[in-house]
Amino acid sequence: MNQPRSVLLIEDQHDIAANIWDFLERRGYRIDHAADGEAGLAAALRGRFDVVVLDLGLPRLDGLELCRRLRESDRATPILMLTARDTLDDKLRGFAEGADDYLVKPFAMKELEARIRAVFRRGRPPDGSLVVADLQYDPATLRATRQGVGVALTRGQSVILELLMRRSPQVITHAELISAVWGEEGGDQAALHTHVYELRKLVDKPFAQTLIHSVHGVGYRLEAR
Repeated sequence: MNQPRSVLLIEDQHDIAANIWDFLERRGYRIDHAADGEAGLAAALRGRFDVVVLDLGLPRLDGLELCRRLRESDRATPILMLTARDTLDDKLRGFAEGADDYLVKPFAMKELEARIRAVFRRGRPPDGSLVVADLQYDPATLRATRQGVGVALTRGQSVILELLMRRSPQVITHAELISAVWGEEGGDQAALHTHVYELRKLVDKPFAQTLIHSVHGVGYRLEAR
């Protein structure tokens, strides 16, 4: 499967949800819908979806909290956030909570589908575990372990980690990492730095040796020193 087919839409505004559902269904997608945060979280934990399209301003459970809980449950399903909140701080907070991409309302349906395809394409990389020092990453499961401790990653974090590990100890530029995570649809250095910051908290902070290193003004490298 090289394109997403099942989408969980979590959106409380009926008109927006109906328009998205109709458009995507006509394009061949299978759609499940939840109209509030608690129902959306339950559906996301219960089912298997290629992509979650998540509104932030939800009743019963805010979209950011829903995203955080979903990531805490070890689900790596890609999440595309939909919101009217368009400040940089809002976007960075969304990425910090585990979102893979961010689309500001109003938006064109064709752009929505392009973003859905983009976050899905970052999905499963080729099989074959990667090992650098005591860090191991399995692209087939998007799971990493370090010193035997399991680490659950978001799709964006897994793309960054895989590229850094495959090319270790080479420096990967900011531009190349941004392209790998967001393709042509978006992303910038601020969003990248947020993803790397969250990744470091998972694979570096709990351990004595730092593996992910910044190269000022250029990019990042992963190596044991």
